[in-house]
Amino acid sequence: MTGSIVLRGGRVIDPANGVDRVADLVLGKDKVLGLDVPEPDGAQVIDCKGSIVTPGMIDLHVHVYWGGTSLGVKPESFADKSACTTLVDAGSAGPGNFTGFREHVIEQSRVRILAYLHVSFAGIYGFGGTIMVGESHDMRLMAAREAAAVASAHPGVIVGIKVRIGAHASGPSGIAPLDVAQDVADRTGLPLMVHIDEPPPSYSDVVARLRKGDVLTHCFRPFPNAPCHGDGRVRDAVLAARERGVIFDIAHGMGSFSWDTARKMDAAGFRPDVISSDIHAFCIDGPAHDNLNVMTKFLALGWSVEDVIAAASIAPAKVLSRPDLGHLGKTAQPEASVIRLTPGTVNLADVTGEIMSHDSLLTPVGTVSGGKWHPA
Repeated sequence: MTGSIVLRGGRVIDPANGVDRVADLVLGKDKVLGLDVPEPDGAQVIDCKGSIVTPGMIDLHVHVYWGGTSLGVKPESFADKSACTTLVDAGSAGPGNFTGFREHVIEQSRVRILAYLHVSFAGIYGFGGTIMVGESHDMRLMAAREAAAVASAHPGVIVGIKVRIGAHASGPSGIAPLDVAQDVADRTGLPLMVHIDEPPPSYSDVVARLRKGDVLTHCFRPFPNAPCHGDGRVRDAVLAARERGVIFDIAHGMGSFSWDTARKMDAAGFRPDVISSDIHAFCIDGPAHDNLNVMTKFLALGWSVEDVIAAASIAPAKVLSRPDLGHLGKTAQPEASVIRLTPGTVNLADVTGEIMSHDSLLTPVGTVSGGKWHPA
């Protein structure tokens, strides 16, 4: 069967279906054939002994409008580095330039790219090494009509509306851009992804506005604007938001993951729903590196391998309302990620410069998508 691939002898971990065992995963070109089933004639066999085979992993927060924005990275090279088969761009493009993003990047890529559309007309346009202009500073850029029209014109590719709020992102506009983004989300029936940075507004003020299915990204920020008090108590508004069904996404990036916050939240029993990288041109060489590096940081916090895989596969698939992603059942896309838990001391830096060491690092081996094996 042309396009069939056998991932032989790996430890298959499929949290959505409760699978964790050594097996041969057989993927057809158009469907998952199953575990330890007869191999189709002509199938390509990949030796996965000593590796971990997972559902095609999903990075819920990336910036891959390469060539169209200063923060974009090349989707294929990053997907290989992170062993992902789906990348979700978090608002790099707005309604003024989304068509170019779709035509020149999304449709040209072998990697599945979905997108949150920025409510700002030009997306994230002023993010650089020496220039930093928050696109939500000027309310004249909040393009409600245009965003609603563009989102409606690209169903299935645009999965939500993005807005960035905080002293850096929205500055004098404060929380007002969130009003516009919520109006667009209401009009289109799409969820929000909301960025926060330093106050004002406060973490509590922002998260108190979010609805079930909305994503609060950069959820384990350092002080100031952390999700917990100095003594480790989780803020009441954060707990209330979780009760409402708000999604908490790591989105490590250049400034949004702190060991201090992570330890306090973990001690309080508050885990993020999704592990994502917020990869862009200014954090790909550290401190975020890739989503496997971010997942390793949660291993260092005491999570199991199964837990971190779930947070980067079935959890983001549910956020995206994509029942065909994030698992290895018969209804899933025939995609898989192959990774390895490589032993050896690794120093893991947060965005404040604090380092925690761990005894191993998750590293990429390759992915299967589109009926092809893509080695890392």
